[in-house]
Amino acid sequence: MIWSAYSISIWYFTKKPSSPVKYKKYLAERIENNEATVFIAYDDTAYPVGFSLNYYSFSSVSQGKVVVLNDLFVSPDQREKGIGKALIFSSLNLAKEIDAIRVDLATAKDNFSAQSLYEKIGFIKDNDYFSYSLST
Repeated sequence: MIWSAYSISIWYFTKKPSSPVKYKKYLAERIENNEATVFIAYDDTAYPVGFSLNYYSFSSVSQGKVVVLNDLFVSPDQREKGIGKALIFSSLNLAKEIDAIRVDLATAKDNFSAQSLYEKIGFIKDNDYFSYSLST
């Protein structure tokens, strides 16, 4: 199932253990609380092959809503078929529907295939700001 593949993807990128049950529960809570929108891509047999997870944020400087494309996942055997691009465009359309000023996303520094896709679509890599985080 897509959750198992996503869980494996989380491990690959974070090198931390993951659980499909845990992620499925977490995402279900986000959707139930209207804190996120998920787009799911299906193959011709109605089997899920990818998804994008979008959260909502705001920018006080730009004075507008921001869609954060937090997760984009396509099953490895389904890549290079335009699924990721279609999911990204779903996120862009969501942003337009809610009058957001932009879509933000981040990716690993060594995820060159994702970077290439994002830049082909028109995303611009931020060279002006550093990103910081602190676990709590």
